[in-house]
Amino acid sequence: MSETLVTIKEVTLNNNCPECYSKDGLRLTFKQKFVETTFYKSITSKVTHKIECKTCNSIIYPVQWTEDIERVFEYQKKAFIPRKASTYLKKASWIVLVSILAIIIAIIIVVSF
Repeated sequence: MSETLVTIKEVTLNNNCPECYSKDGLRLTFKQKFVETTFYKSITSKVTHKIECKTCNSIIYPVQWTEDIERVFEYQKKAFIPRKASTYLKKASWIVLVSILAIIIAIIIVVSF
């Protein structure tokens, strides 16, 4: 089973970095969790976010956010539309389901005679 966070949206922010005070490096990234097993692929509804400064290579945690960063974050959060949560059955799961169904039908036929 593999769980990955896939970047859905990345936004460049024009705010000053609380660490290095650069106005060019802040990036807000929204990621959504994907799960893949032998039997299915699933897009979950779990969404994470991260603000990172590409200039000083530091993660900006919520306790470091200024009021301006919080305002921009709230706006971007409202504008962000995650992918719809869904599950896709792979070929292996269909084979298992059909096999189980065939066994059940065979048992019913044998028992009824």
